[in-house]
Amino acid sequence: MAPAPILSERARDLIRRDIIDAKLLPGEKMQLEAISERYGIGVNPVREALNQLVSEGWVDRHSQRGFFVKDMSLRDLESLVKTRIWLETLALTESMANASEAWEESLVLVYHRLARTSRIVEADGEDVLNHEWEDRHNAFHMGLLSECGSPWLLEFCSTMMDQSVRYRNLSVNFNLARRGDAITEHEQILNAVLDRDPVQATTLLERHYSETLEGLKAFLAADEKVNRTPS
Repeated sequence: MAPAPILSERARDLIRRDIIDAKLLPGEKMQLEAISERYGIGVNPVREALNQLVSEGWVDRHSQRGFFVKDMSLRDLESLVKTRIWLETLALTESMANASEAWEESLVLVYHRLARTSRIVEADGEDVLNHEWEDRHNAFHMGLLSECGSPWLLEFCSTMMDQSVRYRNLSVNFNLARRGDAITEHEQILNAVLDRDPVQATTLLERHYSETLEGLKAFLAADEKVNRTPS
């Protein structure tokens, strides 16, 4: 049997993935026994995993009520996107200042891998999120920032990317706010980077995130309206 720390880490990774994929929905109560049965992991490691996810901002713990999937709101999304733009445009500018041929070649490679991958695939007759696309999308965006010279900045950017993906996947799962794979936008950002034009590159990156935000606003506004409506 695997040691408890390894089991709790596995439970943490599985729960976090399902939150990001919107398989566990915002505000959903997380019963320890049900979560334990869902992943085939004991209650104690699951409890440890949930406590860790609370500290990471994926799960809320309410006194006397237990654990709940972190809720989502339009205000939180707007704040997230604004902060992400601030930090990522800084990181991209610094990466471009430190640009090397090896870095540029790595960006071209990860872009081409992303461009060849479908965001949505069919499984059992249904459209589902393609984790390979998500991994390659993450690799492209983090690759843009990778030469910024600050591990702290990269860590913050990675965390905010994961939180943003959760919002986007929730809308996709409900067939809302779909923008395709936005491959043209990615290509334009890449070309600006290869042209060594930081103003254009950061402008395009900001526009890329702003477009995604606008696509999600109607979804979240409608959801909040429903939640405010008396039953």
